[in-house]
Amino acid sequence: MYNEIDKLIEDIVSDYRRFVKNDETRVKEFQHSIEVNNGSKYIRIVANNSVWGFINKSNDKFHAGDILKSKNWKTPTLNRSRGNILSGKYHINWTGPLYLHDVAGKGFYSWQSDELART
Repeated sequence: MYNEIDKLIEDIVSDYRRFVKNDETRVKEFQHSIEVNNGSKYIRIVANNSVWGFINKSNDKFHAGDILKSKNWKTPTLNRSRGNILSGKYHINWTGPLYLHDVAGKGFYSWQSDELART
């Protein structure tokens, strides 16, 4: 799973690079600010001293590798996954995983089946 986390971090930094219009000094500062904290249920990703998001490890409500938005410093939002790093299917910004409506419009996106799961 750590190779996929490295890929996710590359994608986060790439989005930040577009945001700062290739200012490599700022990109390097941002890249060095990214931390990966391994917990018992989740892997927390921190950027610029803020929680970027969480990666599921062992919560049975989600698949391993699911990306979860941050609720607060210690807790992810547990309504829906924002993607999965193991499948490579996710939409993110440097500020965090995208909201559900940004990803799939109305309804929710099922990352495991590539289908729009309407509620």
